[in-house]
Amino acid sequence: MKKNLAALVSLAAISAAAVVAPPAERVMAQPAAKASPACFWIRNVDGFAANDTTTLYLRVGMNQVWELKLFANCLNLDWVHHLGIRNRGAGSNICEGPNPGIDVVVRDVGIGHQSCPVTGVRKLTPDEVAALPKNARP
Repeated sequence: MKKNLAALVSLAAISAAAVVAPPAERVMAQPAAKASPACFWIRNVDGFAANDTTTLYLRVGMNQVWELKLFANCLNLDWVHHLGIRNRGAGSNICEGPNPGIDVVVRDVGIGHQSCPVTGVRKLTPDEVAALPKNARP
């Protein structure tokens, strides 16, 4: 009888430890939350510059510069005085990363209206802005 009582007590202790110990899934670390990408509103664009036909730099507000990479050559992008940005997606804000649905719209006397798809958007750091050639600073 003593043997059975000792086995019963140790079984009860093991059961109690199992109830108190958290399951393995709860102990595992939660994945770190990804930082939200930086975004800007199209209406806040104050200027633009391009030193070639595949990259456009936008000044947003007083101290932000954004780089837009275009899918292909956008004729006379480095010469035009006016352009538009169209977001065929939801809303009128643009965020960092790949952006299907955003076009740079250029109207030029010689070539007329053209729509140039944007493949990537990136906010430049102050050091990257300082390193831009003079003709690429918006």
